[in-house]
Amino acid sequence: MRERARLSLIRQEQLRRGYLKSAEFMEQTVHPAAVRLCPDIRYIRKRKNSCWSMRHWQSVTAHIRSVSACRKPMVRVTDVQEIGGHGVIATVDGHRVAAGNDKLMKKEKIAYRNCSCTGTIVHLAVDGVYAGHILISDMLKPNAAAAMQALKNSGVHRLVMLTGDDDRVAQQVAGEVGITEVHSQLLPADKVSEVEKLLQTREEKSTVAFVGDGINDAPVLSRVDVGIAMGALGSDAAIEAADVVLMDDDPLKIAKAIRIARKCLRIVYENICFAIGIKLLCLFLVTIGIANMWMGIFADVGVMVIAVLNAIRALL
Repeated sequence: MRERARLSLIRQEQLRRGYLKSAEFMEQTVHPAAVRLCPDIRYIRKRKNSCWSMRHWQSVTAHIRSVSACRKPMVRVTDVQEIGGHGVIATVDGHRVAAGNDKLMKKEKIAYRNCSCTGTIVHLAVDGVYAGHILISDMLKPNAAAAMQALKNSGVHRLVMLTGDDDRVAQQVAGEVGITEVHSQLLPADKVSEVEKLLQTREEKSTVAFVGDGINDAPVLSRVDVGIAMGALGSDAAIEAADVVLMDDDPLKIAKAIRIARKCLRIVYENICFAIGIKLLCLFLVTIGIANMWMGIFADVGVMVIAVLNAIRALL
């Protein structure tokens, strides 16, 4: 008990200092039929754009323990089938449960109900009977729109969104961040096909870059000219396949990386042209008998020192 109390005090101190941040949720829409499957969901739903403190989480934990004490033991989940781009099918306490998108419902030939709200819809069916759906809405990063504008200012003339989400969700997110070209409801193979089209239709001497964080993005990250992965929450497969990893998942860093890369290349070209130019000039002066030993030393050591000093500008 003392050890648990000590760990609780350490976690509260970390939350106070900002080392660990409590999760932030958006209000979710739950179909009434789905609420009956999980009656405790009304208790743990959150208000929009608010965070829970340790006191809230402790109260939820206490509630779950009290409910579990008067109910039968946890149900057993068996025969789990994960269908890519569709959802999950499993046997829960003897009942066949299907959870996924509308493609899964059509595959199982289950009559489902669409939701008019914008978000990711998770349909639920028990023993072949539609039970309801849950609407999940992701929150945009605060600087997502600024990152897209920064990319345009950096010279990126074409921004394309490739996503497996529903078309309504993709169109809404694209409108908020300023992306005009959207391809939605894509499977991993479909993303590769879309990237192949971009590679074939790109302008001469242009570069195609892709930003992703999921395991489904790994094939695309390895196919494009420059693959960029999110390091904080990205999957290991995406990080391994990427050429660049953003450790803090800040999309604004992409435009900054482009500026740094262009600056480094400009300095490299300046040093190459300067060094070769001085040496060619020195060779010409030697052939006509004007250059002496000190000019040769300058063409060797002096050019090296000047090139190093010029390279220091990359750190500024």
